Amino acid sequence: MIYPNNFETKVGFDEIRTRLKAECLSTLGMSLVEEMAFSSDAECVSIWMAQISEMRRINEEEEDFPLDYFYDVRDHVRRVRLEGTWLEEQELFDLRRSLGTIERLVAFLYRGDDLPQNDAEGYGNESDVVLKKWYFPHLHELADGVATFPVLIQQIDQIIDKFGHIRDTASPELASIRRELARTEKSVSRILSGILNVAQNEGVVEKDVTPAIRDGRLVIPVAPALKRRISGIVHDESATGKTVFIEPTEVVEANNKIRELENEERQEIVRILTKMAARIRPHTAEILDSYHFLAQIDYIQAKAKMAVQMNAIEPEVKDRPYIDFIRARHPLLESHLKEGQVIVPLDIMLTPEKHILIISGPNAGGKSVCLKTVGLLQYMLQMGLSIPVGDRTTCGIFQDLMIDIGDEQSLENDLSTYSSHLLNMKNMMRQASANTLILIDEFGTGTEPQIGGAIAESVLGQFCKRGAWAVITTHYQNLKHFADNHTGVINGAMLYDRHEMKPLFQLAIGRPGSSFAIEIARKIGLPEEVIAEASELVGSDYIQSDKYLQDIVRDKRYWEQKRQAVRQQEKDLRKQIERYETNIVDVEKQRKNILAKAKQEADELLKESNRQIENTIREIREAQAEKEDTRRIRAEFDEFKQDVEQGKWTKKRKPESGILSEDDFKKKVEEIKARKKRREERRKNKDAASQKAAEALRAAAARSSQPRKANDIEVGDEVRIKGIASQGRVDAVDGKTVTVILGGIKTKIEKKRLELVDAKRTKKDTAGEGETLSKMDKLKANLQNDSISHATQATIDEHKRTFRQDLDIRGMRGDEALRVVQNYIDDAILMGVHKVRILHGKGNGILRQLVRQYLSSESNVTHFADEHVQFGGAGITVVDLG
Repeated sequence: MIYPNNFETKVGFDEIRTRLKAECLSTLGMSLVEEMAFSSDAECVSIWMAQISEMRRINEEEEDFPLDYFYDVRDHVRRVRLEGTWLEEQELFDLRRSLGTIERLVAFLYRGDDLPQNDAEGYGNESDVVLKKWYFPHLHELADGVATFPVLIQQIDQIIDKFGHIRDTASPELASIRRELARTEKSVSRILSGILNVAQNEGVVEKDVTPAIRDGRLVIPVAPALKRRISGIVHDESATGKTVFIEPTEVVEANNKIRELENEERQEIVRILTKMAARIRPHTAEILDSYHFLAQIDYIQAKAKMAVQMNAIEPEVKDRPYIDFIRARHPLLESHLKEGQVIVPLDIMLTPEKHILIISGPNAGGKSVCLKTVGLLQYMLQMGLSIPVGDRTTCGIFQDLMIDIGDEQSLENDLSTYSSHLLNMKNMMRQASANTLILIDEFGTGTEPQIGGAIAESVLGQFCKRGAWAVITTHYQNLKHFADNHTGVINGAMLYDRHEMKPLFQLAIGRPGSSFAIEIARKIGLPEEVIAEASELVGSDYIQSDKYLQDIVRDKRYWEQKRQAVRQQEKDLRKQIERYETNIVDVEKQRKNILAKAKQEADELLKESNRQIENTIREIREAQAEKEDTRRIRAEFDEFKQDVEQGKWTKKRKPESGILSEDDFKKKVEEIKARKKRREERRKNKDAASQKAAEALRAAAARSSQPRKANDIEVGDEVRIKGIASQGRVDAVDGKTVTVILGGIKTKIEKKRLELVDAKRTKKDTAGEGETLSKMDKLKANLQNDSISHATQATIDEHKRTFRQDLDIRGMRGDEALRVVQNYIDDAILMGVHKVRILHGKGNGILRQLVRQYLSSESNVTHFADEHVQFGGAGITVVDLG
């Protein structure tokens, strides 16, 4: 039972209903908003809440949910149940689009995951195929069993185009009629244009006049004084009388034929639509049922949108009376706030142990708003709407909601204000039960205070006996003391700031509140003499008790603030402790990462040493060194590697780390370099003793003794590429281009890039320079001998096959990267490449700087710059070779 009949107006739900209708997409949803009703079924309310939650999730997560073409054509569908009726073009078009929306909605809500049968209890129906777990089970329940009409949609599409017009191909007769109509209209237009041109040339009509249409017939606008100049029928004249519209005699018959063809067209369209209606007629019941489903979706999406606007939630619902509103807000209060005002949330809790709340406090302190908030939120919940409360809120279900608020006096029924209140009390006591929520504002007012308070206390006793739930506001002292002597009743107070002299709109449950009558009277400016006399009349005991009550309120508020401050400090302290613990964990992780990184770098250092030593051994083998020396060096390396890995090589290493100290590593590297240098000198001495090399040097010296120009290069001359120690022999000279044999490879090079070899420089003179040559330079120097080993030739061929125009040195150390770049530039020059790219990355720019310092000192490099920003920018250097 909802009491009284204007309950929705009293709590403000009529405005909520209006807002909800505004969120509907069509009259489909609006009709359900009008029909929405109060429910005391907890399961039903829970389903409503779940439907809203699923719709909100769809709006947040899904992009393909169809919410277009919500057309209400139910009246049109009901009309075609009669034989001989039809749907007009626009009505049929709306039916087709909305049926398409229904089909897509049903398909969307039938989406789900396949489940094993033993895991799918409660999800879908058992079948021989598979069970489903629907993504949106409660909305799926609405779609379950809803008919869709793909065949009807296809048939409508055959006669209606995408703009909602009957297609020419809807029937052969219609196509024929429209062709004839178009031909006739074109003929009339041509004749009329000719008449109009003649009339314009004769000055009968203005030059800018065009044909018009009156009563569906093409006519010519003419001034009244000249209308006799054109033979025809006058159909109309303008409102000012300055223009008449004449249908020339030549087009009268043609216009008549157009009207006949239009009538035939309309008759054929009606025939087509009637035939289509006959196809729809057997399915009207299922179609109307599908539109009820469409209305439900519209209704639910409107509730979901309004829930988002109000920042509302769908709370947990219990199947018994219960109220635990946390941070509850009146949903309509925001629209009535003044600038600078904010809503103060309320915490209200009623349980079977404390099911009646008596709220006291100052006037304009928020008691009535608190009362309306409870009534409106509970009513919204049981009407199936989300409510603006905190996410930990729990709600119950009541069978009856009753309210007594405002002035119900009536001249028609001969009721005074107090009489109307007493009538409400009588009806409430008659209906009150353990499932009733009663809301009474200013309980007991309207008559002499003592008798009014006594009657109110007696009525409150009846509510207690019946176990009713209630929220009551009052100023009466006897009702404030009522809670002390009756179980199930608890006091509440709306707080008031005595220093600022303003209400706080906060509800404190557990104690009564003062009316602050004396303080409010002083704030308003009532004479002190009046206030003193009133205090004397009421008695010192009352004033003192009210003062004690105010002190209690003040003290409780003070200690409540202290408690909040302590809680906040504890919370901050916990955060600080958590931050310290997190920092400790992070430091430990960093320590482990540093150790792991150090070990990784040590491994890389060891691998680099391994690589350097292996290179040394390979070069010894290439130089045909003694096998005993190679075996000895290999044995020394294995011993060195084993010592390093076991951490026995030096005492300066870190305990149990197995990593060489920097000084020991440098010392070992220097020893390796020294051995390598000695072996290189022995090899060079051995090569210098070669007879064929000596003869080549003598021949070069003999040729160089003759005075030659720097660019006077002849066949047979020993030359080298400028800036590179590699030497070759001139095979042919063709103008500015020279063919040079470098190690058996013929290469064409511009003459200006070559220079003659000074024969006076002996092998001994270049011994020191040989130490700085790259391995590729050494190979190229060896090519000057006529006898080339198979290994050397294979190395050259391998370089030709594997050479690439891009070099990647990212991740290398500076020395290693510089050495690789030097070898790469030498190879590029040898292969005759004119442009290469070096990929060094951006990073801190160290590799980039080293590479470009070297390139600036290389004479064969004509230009270098950053790559285009689209292909790497400053992370790549493009090198042009001259």
